[in-house]
Amino acid sequence: MSTEVNANALSPARQLAFDALKEIYRGGFADVVLHRLLHQRRLSAVDRPFATELVYGTVRRQRTLDALIDQLGKRAAHQQPLDLRIVLHLGLYQLRFLTQVPESAAVNTSVELAKAIGKGKLAGVANGILRQYIRLRQSTADPLVVPSDRLQALAIRHSYPDWIVALWQQQLGWAETEQLCNWFNQSPTIDLRVNQLKTTVTDLAQTFLAAGIETQPLPHLPQSLRLTHHAGAIQQLPGYADGWWTVQDASAQLVSALVDPQPGMVVIDACAAPGGKTTHLAELMGDEGLIWACDRTTSRLKKVKQNLKRLQLTSVKPFTGDSTTLTRFAGQGDRVLVDAPCSGLGTLHRHADARWRQTPATVAELTQLQGQLLAQAATWVKPSGTLVYATCTLHPAENEVVIQQFLDAQPDWQILPPRADEAAAAYTMPEGWIKVWPQRQQMDGFFMVRLGRADDTAQ
Repeated sequence: MSTEVNANALSPARQLAFDALKEIYRGGFADVVLHRLLHQRRLSAVDRPFATELVYGTVRRQRTLDALIDQLGKRAAHQQPLDLRIVLHLGLYQLRFLTQVPESAAVNTSVELAKAIGKGKLAGVANGILRQYIRLRQSTADPLVVPSDRLQALAIRHSYPDWIVALWQQQLGWAETEQLCNWFNQSPTIDLRVNQLKTTVTDLAQTFLAAGIETQPLPHLPQSLRLTHHAGAIQQLPGYADGWWTVQDASAQLVSALVDPQPGMVVIDACAAPGGKTTHLAELMGDEGLIWACDRTTSRLKKVKQNLKRLQLTSVKPFTGDSTTLTRFAGQGDRVLVDAPCSGLGTLHRHADARWRQTPATVAELTQLQGQLLAQAATWVKPSGTLVYATCTLHPAENEVVIQQFLDAQPDWQILPPRADEAAAAYTMPEGWIKVWPQRQQMDGFFMVRLGRADDTAQ
């Protein structure tokens, strides 16, 4: 991050970051809390990105910051009063990870922040720990002391639970695991999916350029543009209100492309909210045909309806129901999509607190749900139709294992790999499914696979 920052401890950005972290550390969801506070306080164009960086960056780096407090303080991080722990997190995050904040500013503003929140007696503690970190950094390459155990050392240095690092190490080895850890600690890119019913990628790119916004196309994704630099509210970009585009990561765009819907088809989206893939399906179909957008609650479908209205799509019908038990769609779908609820381990850069919320136990619960969704959705597929299963996680238990269990239980089904001319073909594994690794492809981690009945060759 290179944005100029305000060195005043009482700046709106630092005050907001403190308030947000206090809510988040007590259980609030980082994106929900930050979005609400940013909306309420209307920060300046300088303070808004700085506050966002402080909140998301600090949440991501909690384990590293706690390890430093454990090392430098007289009391362990989780024994510190919550307010002081947050002040230390903010100060240490600026010192360790934000090169544009002067050391003196990081220390002084943290001390003043402690006083401003009524913790003046602890300001000296904050001052001592932060200055101790600076002295150590002047005398050693890295003040952080990590265990000799390689897995724990990597997990502490990059701030992940041990089990996630172990999971990736088993699949990737040490070098790529560290690359992946680094990748997920970066701020996410913003990718757009161009609504080609309204405009073209070339025209939109030129419109953005005229407004001083640079973009770049992405390989294998003819509807995509990536913002190379952006500041300010997304809704203020050209064409948003007119439905020319929507925000959707590149790898998520691959999913609807793999579904390969055609005009006039009946398509069923089993887990539609908030509607990114549903609207993509409609655009790919030329908005001709019928798409059932299913989700468990009417409230979750509100966002789908909002997106449909903005993008001016009419072929989608929202439907409230539990897709693990729905029978009304039996045998009706030319194409069926199960974009399953998952642990989100492929999007940890976007959801800063997800690495701390998910556990092996929550993953085990999700795999049960995923298996149920897949089995029920398979009954909706016409004899000549296809079924796509997708997640934004990199956990084999939610991906490869779920699919293998489905195939074992359904011997009349098989994997249908992408054709050579399809976008997902570039990311296909030997088994026929697609797995996107962020450190390799520079987009969110995703798994997707297309399935069809073994006695039918239709794709």
